[in-house]
Amino acid sequence: MGKNKLDKFYNRTIDQRIEALMTEKYLEQRPIDDFKESLILPEEIANHMIENQIGTYQLPLGLALHFLIDDKEYLLPMATEEPSVIAAASFAAKTIAVAGGFTTEITDRVMIGQIALKGIKDKEQAIHAISAAEEEIITIANEAHPSIVKRGGGACGINIRWIERDQEQDTSSFLVVHLHVETLEAMGANMINTMVEAIKPYLESLTAAKAVMGILSNYATECLATARCRIPVDVLARRGLSGVEIRDRIVEANQFAIADPYRAVTNNKGIMNGIDALVIATGNDSRAIEAGAHAYATRSGQYRSLTKWTKAENGDLIGELTIPLPIGTVGGSIGIHPGATFTHQMLGYPDAKRLEAIIVSLGLAQNFAAIRALVTDGIQKGHMALHAKSLAINAGATGDEVKKVTQALRKAEHMDLKTAEQILAKLRS
Repeated sequence: MGKNKLDKFYNRTIDQRIEALMTEKYLEQRPIDDFKESLILPEEIANHMIENQIGTYQLPLGLALHFLIDDKEYLLPMATEEPSVIAAASFAAKTIAVAGGFTTEITDRVMIGQIALKGIKDKEQAIHAISAAEEEIITIANEAHPSIVKRGGGACGINIRWIERDQEQDTSSFLVVHLHVETLEAMGANMINTMVEAIKPYLESLTAAKAVMGILSNYATECLATARCRIPVDVLARRGLSGVEIRDRIVEANQFAIADPYRAVTNNKGIMNGIDALVIATGNDSRAIEAGAHAYATRSGQYRSLTKWTKAENGDLIGELTIPLPIGTVGGSIGIHPGATFTHQMLGYPDAKRLEAIIVSLGLAQNFAAIRALVTDGIQKGHMALHAKSLAINAGATGDEVKKVTQALRKAEHMDLKTAEQILAKLRS
């Protein structure tokens, strides 16, 4: 994305934005109405996606700009109802791009399936029997889903965990077998569930125990994505505050989120504001990503910030975010939802690892924007500017009225719906 090609994108009309994207070859040239129509989920497809379908529920789809990730420029499609999320992400990305952008590191894409065994009479013997049969277990799993093996993936290992009985919670003890599966471009839920169901009877025969269940785990600790950024203090400076002051405030705010779970929850919710919006836009499972990320935040034994902001030896601000990201680029609704098809095209049809890199970078950007706002102007300044527009629309403003009512609301003593309605009535009279 060249400099200023999409300058003041937020000030343009929807049609002007689409025209600009076509001009800059982010979209193919076609009639604007045809483009808009292509994003609509057809009733026939929606009816087959879920049970008891009665309609579709829409979210605004927007673009976060200025993202430079591993030396490649991106526009990130985000589906969200939260007014400030895309603006904050774009601002953060622009700041970080000036400093060199994001760098990422993605582990091997290995997902986990679990088989829980109950009623183990001899723990050590059961563990030994399962360990000795690892090759056979993997073979049985792969025979249950041979197509993934043909594509170069499949079950690749096991891990065994013993969970002691919790007397306080009145739980049983469990012997848990983790099946590790390389799912390639798929998130792999159905694949993994098929495999663990297939090996359940064999594990029962090996251990003379009863399998409670076989199911994938959304806590994908073998599928981690990390984004990092490095921002010199002169890039951080703003009106009345030096870059050093802002850097130190960001580091202190992050330390607060690491130390206090009450702050950490809100901190991490802000990270997920961006991640969820992109995950939803690409047709992936936001609930799975949310659950895994929040579980990862507790890995130390206390719920903490997912991000880490520190001061480098030369004084730069260093940011880092690592989360499990069991996403896919095929399967589920990705290939059938027109919106998901469009967003993958918009991103250049990334493979699963590249999509992970994009998603985790967005999460780090979102956190930078939120913390920087908190330690400078406060979070409400940006929020209330966008909240005023929502109030104007709720009051019934349309077209140019929205801008006029919004501007008047921001100058009013009270920013609420009643005031917005009064401003609109005066404007119309």
